[in-house]
Amino acid sequence: MNHPLYRVHNIDSVMSSLWDFYKKKFVVLFIASFIMSLCIQLISLNFDFAELQTMTDPMVMLEKIKSFILPMLLMLLANLVFSMILQYYVIYSPVNDNVNIFNSIYKSLKCFFPYLAILILFAFFGSFAIMLGLLAVIIGVFFSLLYLMMIFMFILPILMVEGNNIANGISRTIKLAHKGFWSNMGWAAVFILILLVISIVASAIVALPFTGSFLKMIANPEAAGELINYMYNPVFIILTSLVNALTFPLMAIFSTILYFNGRAREDGLQIADPITNEPPKVTVEDLYAKPQPEDSNEEK
Repeated sequence: MNHPLYRVHNIDSVMSSLWDFYKKKFVVLFIASFIMSLCIQLISLNFDFAELQTMTDPMVMLEKIKSFILPMLLMLLANLVFSMILQYYVIYSPVNDNVNIFNSIYKSLKCFFPYLAILILFAFFGSFAIMLGLLAVIIGVFFSLLYLMMIFMFILPILMVEGNNIANGISRTIKLAHKGFWSNMGWAAVFILILLVISIVASAIVALPFTGSFLKMIANPEAAGELINYMYNPVFIILTSLVNALTFPLMAIFSTILYFNGRAREDGLQIADPITNEPPKVTVEDLYAKPQPEDSNEEK
């Protein structure tokens, strides 16, 4: 079987491939993402922000914030695991009929500790990059954040396809992310912007039943602040989970597109024919094959 995302992309094929894959796998991705998002929302109930707003003593407020550390770590851990499950499903379900969302749960966990180790290193060097970006003021910060986000998108697909070796994961991430660097940066910027717009609009729609109107929420900060009181409303939790389920799978699909685009460029493939729009194909065996050395591509 052939993976539909393996090809050398341009901006049009990136967006069309993202949308086509999303539509084809929508039911599974949406249901799984809804359940995952609902779990995260339930964990977030441990954050009593309403009580925090009534506190005036800084020390009492600090103690309350400290109590949020464990729930916050649980949310981060849950989000990490859920992202791995979706990423594995997006990569392998099109090329292996035996892969489903259920066996993706345990199959994806083999990458957990290498992924966690790389993320810790990534956070350390990322903080350093952001500090350098601050020296260049606003533009530098935005560029640094965009660059880090683009790099981040390659990590998990590489670990899942090419093995969970930490050193290899880091070197391959840097290599593929910088192959077609400006294209990757541009696509990542467009994707993040679209995702932000969708998230903001969807969140505003969810908030409407609880704030009266979107304009009221913008004009009156107190009305927006009252939204915190509705975080514990079951209807609000379900609506928020439904909205999150619409966007949660997009990152996994887009990361897979970036990775396969880098692999296709590395393998010396060309952009699909603009008339037939037929992309080069990859088989299950190709996923586990070692990438061709860059030297051999240069000789071609």
